[in-house]
Amino acid sequence: MPPMRTAVISDLHLGGLAGHDVAREGAERDALVAAVSDADRLVLLGDVVELRERPLADSLEVARPVIEQLGRALAGRSVVLVPGNHDHAFAEPWLAGLRLDARGLPTETEWPVGPGDGAAGRLAEWMPDVELSLAYPGLHLREGVYATHGHYLDLHLTVPRPESLAASAMARLTGRGRSSRSAADYEAILGPLYAFYAGLAQGASPASLSRGSGISRQVWKRASGNGRPALARFLLGRVTIPGAVAALNGLGFGPFRARLTGEELRRAGLLAMARVAEVLAPGAEHVIFGHTHRPGPLPGDEQAEWTTLSGTRLWNTGSWLYEGAFVTAGSESPYWPGTVLILEDSGPPRLENVLRSVDELRQ
Repeated sequence: MPPMRTAVISDLHLGGLAGHDVAREGAERDALVAAVSDADRLVLLGDVVELRERPLADSLEVARPVIEQLGRALAGRSVVLVPGNHDHAFAEPWLAGLRLDARGLPTETEWPVGPGDGAAGRLAEWMPDVELSLAYPGLHLREGVYATHGHYLDLHLTVPRPESLAASAMARLTGRGRSSRSAADYEAILGPLYAFYAGLAQGASPASLSRGSGISRQVWKRASGNGRPALARFLLGRVTIPGAVAALNGLGFGPFRARLTGEELRRAGLLAMARVAEVLAPGAEHVIFGHTHRPGPLPGDEQAEWTTLSGTRLWNTGSWLYEGAFVTAGSESPYWPGTVLILEDSGPPRLENVLRSVDELRQ
């Protein structure tokens, strides 16, 4: 068989109301397409289209030029769509079928996608010359290498972000707890949340959706500084947040930690993803995920942090979203958008940032 080169990208969030989805147009979109155009297979690893901030049809139309350009560049090859939490609606027609016949959700299922297959079918219409499929919650890209968006980690995350708080509440409401042992367990807890958020986008005003989507970023920005007075940072970081976290833990929603730093978010995210990896891909040599928007491991990262107790190496695909609350060191920030993961037939995955030289992204 000829060698297989796979390109993996995630978290484009095309159609976000804040306009921070840098791949939507211009030089950044061209850089994205050029970076994946020589791949034999492209994996869109979740949150490719932002389906929580606009009605479905509107979000898809914003994303359409990017999808069409990718389709032209990858003509004759395969594209695999792996939905995440923000574009979970892509998977819904197939998940509904699994619920109806009571087979549950395997850790790896892949379906062909054609025009008429729900929201994902629109992508098939706009990429007529590629072989489009949908995999959920993930798939093996080669023996020993598993890829999933990573949104299931919210159930185990100890940083009190809105998504992890909602996941914890749903775990209690469903009576399943936070110790999921299968993909079906994760989906039973989190799937209703994703359907609720997507449903809100069909009727709520853009202004209210924009405000809601920015809550966690605003808290992060205020707690980490970014020009806030020292007293305000102290009160938020040492009084307000710890008090709220203590209350949440006391009510049984935790355990959550009150530290809101980049290091804590990375550490907690990796520990949470390690738990998910043991459920979805036990024994895998490499597990690739996105979701947290922080690529890695990067040069200088502690390799042990990116390795599970069973020896699986974790790889994060970063994002194509410019988030000012996280990008505090310009293009040297680990959260700088523009990461592509490349996987060959052998050897470990390789991370490349194709926007690192762009100091002023479209924002």
